[in-house]
Amino acid sequence: MAEEVQPLGSRVLVKVLPEESTTPSGLVIPDTAKDKPQRGEVVAIGDDTEEIKVSIGDKVLYPKYSGTELRLSGEDYLILEGSDLLAVLRSV
Repeated sequence: MAEEVQPLGSRVLVKVLPEESTTPSGLVIPDTAKDKPQRGEVVAIGDDTEEIKVSIGDKVLYPKYSGTELRLSGEDYLILEGSDLLAVLRSV
C-alpha cells in the first residue's frame, strides 16, 4: 500500500538527501564517520502558505537534530516546521 503524507499548518515534508561518501581528494568516508544529513528537498508543504517561504522542489538546509523522521517506501523524510528551515540552496 502506497502512502502519501500531507503536512498540516506551517510544516513541510523534506526528502533527506544523502551526504557525500567521498572527500574531494578521493578518500572514502565510512558510514560510521558520516555526519547526520542536513540537506533535503521539499516534497510537500502545509496549507499555511503565508508562513511557508519555500516551494516544492526547493533544496533546503535544516538543523541537524530537528523535525520528525519517517520512512516511506524505503526513503527517509523529515517533517519540519517551516520556520526551522535555515536556507534554500541555489545552484550557481
